[in-house]
Amino acid sequence: MPKRTAPGPRDERGVLCARILAAARTEFAEHGVAGTTIRAVARSADVDPALVYHYFGSKDGLLDAATDPPQRWLDMVAASWATPRADLGRQLVSTMLSSWADEEIAPTLRAVIMTAAHDARTRAKLGLIVERSLIGASTLATDEADRLRRSGLVASQLIGFALVRFVWKIEPIASMPTDEVVAAVAPNLQRYIDDDLG
Repeated sequence: MPKRTAPGPRDERGVLCARILAAARTEFAEHGVAGTTIRAVARSADVDPALVYHYFGSKDGLLDAATDPPQRWLDMVAASWATPRADLGRQLVSTMLSSWADEEIAPTLRAVIMTAAHDARTRAKLGLIVERSLIGASTLATDEADRLRRSGLVASQLIGFALVRFVWKIEPIASMPTDEVVAAVAPNLQRYIDDDLG
């Protein structure tokens, strides 16, 4: 009869890491980097602080892991940019809305946006996310300067709307039905995509 291995943190690593990261995202978003402690994250995740250090090494390591966007989200954004140009505005808005409705993706986006306001490292990471995912994947225009300008305007619209609706929760934007959001915002994005910006 095979010997049973005693259950412990090794067997639960995925579950425990996910719980710690969820708690860390909330703490960083609500209290900033300076106001977040390993002890507070551990208390919120209901684990020993030593376990947080064991998995992530330091608060910096925890912050880095907590603000890494899920690969699934990066893939969603890249797929959106592959949409036929005439439908691109609607698709980008729809992807933004579905991302913030996703229980895995939304907490990371919130943590990145809120923490970036007062942490230079996270702000640099947000910049890379925007440059590589919201701008870098686009194929707008043939001239690189025009592509970057158009993609940057698209990104500013999407991030700004997400802040108002999902982070600050300002009414009536926060409770607008999804179809109304798409109808209102998509034409603005389509203008950045297709029209003369001069």
